[in-house]
Amino acid sequence: MLLNNRPFDKWHERITISEVIEIMNYIYPKLVIKVNDVVIDRKNCETFVLKENDDLKIHHLLAGG
Repeated sequence: MLLNNRPFDKWHERITISEVIEIMNYIYPKLVIKVNDVVIDRKNCETFVLKENDDLKIHHLLAGG
């Protein structure tokens, strides 16, 4: 599995997006999550199981001024 274009070596069968977020310690309140270029709603992250060949992208939104 790829995470933000890099191999994710902690992948295992039945891993969810929420588990990846926890492993990576992403604490930002506003995340944009895509799996294979499809946007995933944050409320589905606990049940969305990732496959070995998935391309996961997680980006946090920043506000500026």
